[in-house]
Amino acid sequence: MQKNCLVIGGTRYFGKLLVQRLLRAGHRVTVATRGYAPDPFGERISRIRVDRRNEHAMRNAFRDRSYDVVFDQMCYSPLDAAISVRVFAGKVGRYVMTSTIDAYRELAPRDTALREADLPVLAQRIDTAYPWHDPARAIESYVAGKLQAEAYLERDGSLPLATVRLAHVLGGPEDFTGRLAHYVDLVRLRGTLRYTNAAAKVSFMEAQEAADFLLWTGMQDFRGPVNAASDGALSAFDLHARVAEVLDETPRSLNLAADAPGILSPFDFATPLALDTSRAKALGYRFGHTGDWLDDVIRQHDLAFV
Repeated sequence: MQKNCLVIGGTRYFGKLLVQRLLRAGHRVTVATRGYAPDPFGERISRIRVDRRNEHAMRNAFRDRSYDVVFDQMCYSPLDAAISVRVFAGKVGRYVMTSTIDAYRELAPRDTALREADLPVLAQRIDTAYPWHDPARAIESYVAGKLQAEAYLERDGSLPLATVRLAHVLGGPEDFTGRLAHYVDLVRLRGTLRYTNAAAKVSFMEAQEAADFLLWTGMQDFRGPVNAASDGALSAFDLHARVAEVLDETPRSLNLAADAPGILSPFDFATPLALDTSRAKALGYRFGHTGDWLDDVIRQHDLAFV
């Protein structure tokens, strides 16, 4: 059945892939964007130009609009969550917030895979004084912002909420984070990986599957948080070794103490940060394995390196 869908932040990376999938499935799609990034969708979608962080602009943009599903890729703080509540409450059939594996970094270290219930969202303090919309603090506030956004939405309870805690997403050259590219560059330049714990495995998923899972979630009716990750977690050490193997290079690495000074690589943690995806699987979703896609993504980044 065709649904009327809004994607907040659908012009780059897996947000753009989500829009592609919605269109292929026959849904009506509107993208809310500030208008800075072009998109390839032409007349197949509607566009609303709006600053997602500006409540007055959001209220005006969506005053007389309702949607079956809202996919919010841009909910980065409790302020953003509060705007969503005041703009969309009573006007959407389903609200899907894209969250992150990094929300679990606030927990005490543990060796077991992380379940949704391990994160006590309702107990999370919401900091109303922090300057969440200060662009100079966007990186340092990311983890706390996502966690407090989840807390606000759960505590308020007026939106039909599903919160998708995505594993670290790896993609091709459109991956603007540069995290996988870091390992490709390091191997091609014959640099040395500095790492802390070769056994500290982290969950990943490919950008295509992140979009697939978001689409699937939007069409379901369950509520609350759900983890999403490919099977087969990898440590930073494992990832670097895999890149070297795919590119037929010799990996060079140096084990450091967890508190050693110096810059470490992305995904290098002292303790594991892996997701338990039992809930999603019990609801009917089947994830792929990192071995199904990682080599191809590495090669894409290698071509970009050239």
